[in-house]
Amino acid sequence: MLEIAYADWLNLGFRWLHVIAGISWIGTSFYFIFLDLSLRKHASLPQGVGGESWNVHGGGFYLMRKYTVAPAEMPKELHWFKYEAYFTWLSGFALLAVIYYWGAESYLIDKEVLDLQSWEAILISVGFFAGGWIVYDLLCRSPFSSHELLLSAAVFVLIAFSAYFLTHLFSGRAAFVHVGAMVGTIMVGNVFFIIIPNQKKVVKSLLAGEEPDPRLGAMGKHRSTHNNYLTLPVILMMISQHYPMLYDNDNSWLVVTLILLVGASIRHFFNLMHTGREIKTLRWQWPTAVVLMAFLVVYLSWQPAVDASTEVEVPTATDVVAIAQVHCASCHAVKTTDPDVKKAPGGVMLETVEDLRKHSTGVLKQSVLSRAMPLGNKTKMTDAERKALGVWIRAGMPDGEE
Repeated sequence: MLEIAYADWLNLGFRWLHVIAGISWIGTSFYFIFLDLSLRKHASLPQGVGGESWNVHGGGFYLMRKYTVAPAEMPKELHWFKYEAYFTWLSGFALLAVIYYWGAESYLIDKEVLDLQSWEAILISVGFFAGGWIVYDLLCRSPFSSHELLLSAAVFVLIAFSAYFLTHLFSGRAAFVHVGAMVGTIMVGNVFFIIIPNQKKVVKSLLAGEEPDPRLGAMGKHRSTHNNYLTLPVILMMISQHYPMLYDNDNSWLVVTLILLVGASIRHFFNLMHTGREIKTLRWQWPTAVVLMAFLVVYLSWQPAVDASTEVEVPTATDVVAIAQVHCASCHAVKTTDPDVKKAPGGVMLETVEDLRKHSTGVLKQSVLSRAMPLGNKTKMTDAERKALGVWIRAGMPDGEE
């Protein structure tokens, strides 16, 4: 009988849709931010037009104009940009459900971080998405929302605090993805609750022959700009599952804050460049991003020096195979025993000393330098056992004492 890995097929389908929709959303979002910043004013512009921008692409020339509020009457055909955002969020939430809700015991929960039941962890997860949007929206509607720098700082603190709490609730991998998903929820919330409804109100006013409220467009632009600066950090946090050094450390919430600053600095550079300023006048964004990334690399790569005067006992091959049999072979074996794993991930076997030597680099990265494996630390591998694996690998993986 053919055994179908339904979760894997759902994972693939939703991931592909998420990538396709995300590219479409980011592409249109970045283009319209560019368009808005590249608009130029001159005396010959028609009444009500705030600026225009000439574009060239694919062998053709395009003239784009923006009205300060709206045209005098509704055009016969009007293109909307909303479903890219909606399908990005829907496919992303479905993908998160397949991986982190369906496999909560393996991917969402780390009982050494907090001993949660699956239903508790899932409710907390959904609560963070809803709560993040509510708090963000209240900040944007607060009295100090007109102070852009102050509001940006408040949103930064909101994300940083969320990252701190999430890393004390879920596994490191799940916490990082949840920060990205929470920010993504804020971004799609801006589209669904603010930008599109405001645009519909403007259209309704035009159809009724009324003068649209200019505040509606200003509010939409404000939220769209927030989305623009949040996009690059969200992309990195959503792919962080492939890089355990980002999420498996004692202060991974601090890593989130650095990612926010790096992404915002890079995005700010391009936004200013779109306004027509000379590149040489944009002096601080890239150096800032490089310095922050260098600090991040050093912080995540630094290991405390080993005291040369301290003799370290190197475990035998028999010792490390015993550790692997207890903590790794339930998934990484010809016949797996973990009920959630039908086939060894990546075809990696960790049953013999030859297997451990062959995959020593991966073992070092996933189980020694980080706590990415075992998933959710279901087998409760101790720090002493991780250290023993690291000592044996760094000592050249000997068979035993000579």
